[in-house]
Amino acid sequence: MFISPAWVKKNPATLTKYAPSGTGEHDIALLSITKSLTSTPLPNKFPFVELSRETPRKDNSVVIGSYAAQFLTINEIRDALYPTIAYGKVHEVFTFGTNTIDLISLGGNAAAQEGSSGGGVIDLNGKLEGLITTSTTQGATQTRDLHAITAMYIRHDYAKEATTSLDAILAEQPETVVTGFAPEAKKLTAVLVKTLSSTSN
Repeated sequence: MFISPAWVKKNPATLTKYAPSGTGEHDIALLSITKSLTSTPLPNKFPFVELSRETPRKDNSVVIGSYAAQFLTINEIRDALYPTIAYGKVHEVFTFGTNTIDLISLGGNAAAQEGSSGGGVIDLNGKLEGLITTSTTQGATQTRDLHAITAMYIRHDYAKEATTSLDAILAEQPETVVTGFAPEAKKLTAVLVKTLSSTSN
């Protein structure tokens, strides 16, 4: 449905790196689930967590959910991947601009592992306060620093790149959104293919 053109253009070689790094800026994508890989049909509606409209504050209590996988074997990841739930708080707040809260630091916890990217940070009101994007990955998990882009940043950055609001696009049929984004997706695919081709040669 959407992947940030700004992110793809700034990070085309990320797919070729063993341990890519980044800040989380523009690290946004929306996926449309179109079919099931099993005999179970897709539900008419999936459970979801509503995006928060609140600005995160330092010391806010949060619940962090992800699929941390750094310490699992390939077989465990394939056959027995389980969710990681951690309780924590917002340690620090950061901005990509001047006066907005765009990134939050969650300190060290069980979710501070490779594989947690895309996991959710839920506030005490049950709203999605942020999405995990980066983490330090060395040392014990309690000594690391997990980062998430904020829901407000996701809203603002999407509106800036897509020239419409996230709420408006989510109210549309997914097929309509996919069709509308298709021309841009084709251009971005070409950027990635060109980068991957030049790297493999």
